[in-house]
Amino acid sequence: MPLILQESEVASLLRMPELIDLMERTLAEYSTGKAVQPVRSAIPIEKHAAFLGTMPAYLGEGEALGVKLVAFAPRNAARGMPTHLATVLLFDVETGALLAIMDGRLITEMRTAAVSAAAARALARAGAGTLAFLGSGVQAKSHLEAFDCVRKLERVRVWSPTREHREAFARETAGHYEFPIEAVETAEAAVRGADLVVVATSSRTAVLRGEWLVPGTHVTGIGAFRPDWRELDGEAVRRAGVYVDSRAGAAAEAGDILEAQREGTIGADHVRGEIGEVFAGKLGGRRDEREITFFKSLGMAVEDVATAKHVYGLAREKGMGLHVPV
Repeated sequence: MPLILQESEVASLLRMPELIDLMERTLAEYSTGKAVQPVRSAIPIEKHAAFLGTMPAYLGEGEALGVKLVAFAPRNAARGMPTHLATVLLFDVETGALLAIMDGRLITEMRTAAVSAAAARALARAGAGTLAFLGSGVQAKSHLEAFDCVRKLERVRVWSPTREHREAFARETAGHYEFPIEAVETAEAAVRGADLVVVATSSRTAVLRGEWLVPGTHVTGIGAFRPDWRELDGEAVRRAGVYVDSRAGAAAEAGDILEAQREGTIGADHVRGEIGEVFAGKLGGRRDEREITFFKSLGMAVEDVATAKHVYGLAREKGMGLHVPV
């Protein structure tokens, strides 16, 4: 009988520092050909402006097999519900038996931030201390926790289109950290002079302009997961050394990169490679202290499946969850 794990149980088991290291190992495994993962299949639900994605993966070294089903419903925000809802199914690698069914919303939130933090640890300047957020939702909060694990942060600035949202983010997070967290009036005010920039919005048009970036900045982009959506303008992409989580995924879905190509701002060879290649020591990272780097994250099934196996093992150790017949 498979083990059922609710979000509260997943939350009690996952720890960000452990997850950052796990994601680094997982992406290194993927980028060295030791994992099988097709590009995600997304079904549009046009009537409700939503998508349903199917994301299977198999990790050979990690001995993990599973699939995540993820729904993106932006109108949920007005309903007081998460815009991303997900379920992960974990299978026995040898027999195919269903081992676990677990809530994937928190897994998606935390593994996304953990991958970004691992990429920042590899690509950002060692002294990077000023962090800017464009976007103030759940991913911003999770990324703040993750980046605090890999860099000694000195100050944080946050902007999002709605004043109440950015001010609430600053107010609610300030008590958890020793450095100041400030809500600012414009995206430019957040980005100017920042060492680290995280763009985590639902925007379909550019909110980050390349002219705002100072030399040495590391940018993380986690929105714009459709080929005609973007968060960065072409100049921001052109100025940066670009790394992706998956070449195949980026070629199909990374609107920030694809739109810049369509405009003629960059060529088809502008992407340097996968961040997993950097983790595995197969590809160099930042070339000098003044270089701008950009990690484009689309999110991958290997991340979900590796996290699910990690959660499953911890749950078994602690006797958590409920076994049910299916």
